[in-house]
Amino acid sequence: MDLNAIQQMFFQECDEGLAGMEASFATLRDGDRDAETINGVFRCVHSIKGGAGAFGHERLQAYTHHYETLLDLIRNGTLELTPALLDIVIGAFDMLSDHVAAARDDTAVPADAAMLVRLEAAAGGDTAATPASPPTGTPAPASEPASAGIGDDFDDLMAMLGDVAPQADTPAEDAPAGWRLVYRPTANALDHGAEPLLLLRELSLLGGVVVECDVGALPTLDAIDPECAYLGWTMALPAQASEDDILAVFEFTDACAITLTRDVVPAAPLAPAPAPVSTAIVQAVVMPQDDAPSTAASVSSDEPKAAAKGAATPPAAQTIRVDLDKLDRLVNLVGELVITQSMLAQRLTESRMGGISELSDLEHLTRELQESTMAIRAQPMKTVFSRVPRIIRELEGEVGKRVRLEVEGEMTEVDKTVVERIGEPLTHLIRNAVDHGLESTEGRIAAGKSPEGVVRLSAAHHSGRIVITVSDDGQGINRARVRAKAIERGIILPDATLSDEEIDNLIFAPGFSTAATISNVSGRGVGMDVVRKNIQALGGRISIQSREGVGSSFSLSLPLTLAVLDGMIVTIGSETFVIPLSHIVESLRPTQETLNRFGVDGALLDVRGSYVPVFPLADHLGIADAERDPTKAVLIVVEGDQGQAALLVDTIRDQRQVVVKSLEANYQEIEGVAGATILGDGRVALIVDIDTLTARSRLSRVALAEAA
Repeated sequence: MDLNAIQQMFFQECDEGLAGMEASFATLRDGDRDAETINGVFRCVHSIKGGAGAFGHERLQAYTHHYETLLDLIRNGTLELTPALLDIVIGAFDMLSDHVAAARDDTAVPADAAMLVRLEAAAGGDTAATPASPPTGTPAPASEPASAGIGDDFDDLMAMLGDVAPQADTPAEDAPAGWRLVYRPTANALDHGAEPLLLLRELSLLGGVVVECDVGALPTLDAIDPECAYLGWTMALPAQASEDDILAVFEFTDACAITLTRDVVPAAPLAPAPAPVSTAIVQAVVMPQDDAPSTAASVSSDEPKAAAKGAATPPAAQTIRVDLDKLDRLVNLVGELVITQSMLAQRLTESRMGGISELSDLEHLTRELQESTMAIRAQPMKTVFSRVPRIIRELEGEVGKRVRLEVEGEMTEVDKTVVERIGEPLTHLIRNAVDHGLESTEGRIAAGKSPEGVVRLSAAHHSGRIVITVSDDGQGINRARVRAKAIERGIILPDATLSDEEIDNLIFAPGFSTAATISNVSGRGVGMDVVRKNIQALGGRISIQSREGVGSSFSLSLPLTLAVLDGMIVTIGSETFVIPLSHIVESLRPTQETLNRFGVDGALLDVRGSYVPVFPLADHLGIADAERDPTKAVLIVVEGDQGQAALLVDTIRDQRQVVVKSLEANYQEIEGVAGATILGDGRVALIVDIDTLTARSRLSRVALAEAA
């Protein structure tokens, strides 16, 4: 998916947030000053600000920062939400809507200077003042150029290349010497996140002007690689720009060669700008993330731009928008069809008519129909993960840390609903990992770690669920500090006795933050609150694993609306269960020699020299008529997130593919159960959640070890 498509998802989220804010304002107008309503408005603005920063909408980000500052004072009780203040908040909401529309439609930024003055005055307690001039530090007026969106990126670059930049007057002879910078990215610069456009923009903010674009390394069309960098630039920078500031632009990348020398002329171009580089070349080589077709790159700079544009136009994709409710009904009906086909096959088999050829054809067609229907809703996690590298790059500049991103399982397919709604909580987790989790470069060196921090992002299917993990190799959760901050904010009592897990979960409390200062990255105490609320809304759960000095890991476990699962059908007493085949290591009937008993009824299974705890599923699930003696039952060795366990079951019946139905959506969450399915004989079977059970088994072992 290209950047434009990802940005459209952001604007859809903006529209949903704005609609929610509108409903909240209707409630507030009616006199209901519920704290959660005000928190909801604040979270919407905060989320829009985060997305605006990620996509380079600087004016929208700056405006929302002022807006949320006022909302933060209201939600923490510093300011009372009077009718006059509510009018200002709602007026600011209207301006926010205009900002979002301008960013989405790539139109002129609304004149927000007067509203910014009102917001700053209201934050100081004055709801009547309307100063005529904007306060210090507010964004530039709308008439000044600003990098508002992707459409502006190309215009800014062409201006720097001399296509639309006005020519400067000849400098005076006694003018101070300026700088001449020769910048050439390495061929693989884009692989390391060193996008030339971003660096050129930073140099232009220092007063730099491109005087020459070197296209000598640009290959022919049949040899061009859209993921390689081929261009080089020569820039003139003013004398007042310091050498340190210029070199700081390249501080976080070594994927380039630069030469900086003093020149005899100041800030203007050293010579008339050369013939402008063609639009097609700039799009194909400088901005490959926009998926510009490589066929345009062969157009020379002196050919008409219209010809280049015509050659680069791809065929329009054939798409149709379908209401999700209709698609959900189709998915559910196909699932019922699969179950009915399975029941029919079993009945015919029992009647000794299972060899009918048409039955095999029906099974094949049903499977294809099911897979095709699932594919309509399924999207790879790459759709979401592709946003993260840019977020990381932005954060590196804001917090001054070096970060390496490792991604795994980006092609894991999940339901469209998950893709659309997981972006916001995932963004918060990434920002927290970089800002709070990773130490500073100096701190990492002092701790004996690599100066470059690592953030890992992974996705995988486990027991009919999608598990997304965000981890870092930073300092871990400082539980003493978290506890102290929770006591300070009145979240817990000073004498409360909490386990490490309970202390870790305090970070999900509304308004909780350990940040010393408020910034564009963090400090307002909404990130983790948003994460938990969004995950719970999807019927999922979030877990934390953290070790001080080693790092933290946040796992999001979300249910799948519909999935096909290879499973082993087992019986425990009179009940039938499904164990996901992907977690099974082996199954066996133990002997007394392979069992090592301890305590009242505890046992360890000797599996070729490794000891695996025996976990009676019947005890956990409350089944009274099940077999408890391991030597008279079957042990199935499974592996989950927390290690291995030997599940004790009565018998193994079959191995087959089953249709997974979500328990959270149709009933409620049950610990140790990942979902349910309907078997061919019409009975409902529960699908075992291996990760939860192995975690429970591990806690039992830890408790026994501590007791000993």
